[in-house]
Amino acid sequence: MNILEVKGLKKGFGGVYALDGLSLAFVRGTVTSVVGPNGSGKTTLMNVISGMVPLDQGAVQIAGTSLKRIEPERAPSLGITRTFQDVRLFEQMTLLDNILIALTERGVLAALFERHGAAHLTRAEEVLRTVGLWEKRGALCENLSYGQRKLAEIGRAMAMDCDIILLDEPFAGLFKEMVKTVVGVIRKLREAGKTIILIEHNMDLIRELSDHLIVMDAGRLLAEGLPNEVLARKDVIEAYLGE
Repeated sequence: MNILEVKGLKKGFGGVYALDGLSLAFVRGTVTSVVGPNGSGKTTLMNVISGMVPLDQGAVQIAGTSLKRIEPERAPSLGITRTFQDVRLFEQMTLLDNILIALTERGVLAALFERHGAAHLTRAEEVLRTVGLWEKRGALCENLSYGQRKLAEIGRAMAMDCDIILLDEPFAGLFKEMVKTVVGVIRKLREAGKTIILIEHNMDLIRELSDHLIVMDAGRLLAEGLPNEVLARKDVIEAYLGE
């Protein structure tokens, strides 16, 4: 069953289409990886689905509801959350508070003054232990290492408990042990029935984690299917692997 579909997406910047009539479907409870050369439209696709940029044409269909525009603040209520290539945390707040804000489902100011109950704190501990950062819970996010910040953002996305999770290069810049942690998190999310859309460049990780692989080129769909089959295609090798 498809939880998410994009139909005829077009998005241009300065006369150049980053998405050019793109149509895709994402199956509930699976990991779909999206790959392609630089400028192929991968991040623009993420930005459109999460409401960060408006569409020029087309629609995003979530659980059967077709939308011409998604407001970014509305995305979580639609069951969508994401991480970014450039980590976005509340820098001068503790790691624990960053997670608690995600758990409150309210604005930042309301979350700061809310008295968090035992359920919030228990869930925050569970999330931070899953990403291996419980011991850092009292640290300001600005003082965390790059890798810890990446893990923190993934933890915050987990805490929001959305059905669709967009991960934009979550492994970039991580040490080997941190990579293992993120792999484990993605597997747990899939086991919990979450739908993961992953942008990644490491083909070994693509093969290890993906149920389905999409290859984009110049804003269009070049190929899709089982990872090993798609990555063996000559046109894919020429467009991406041979870059």
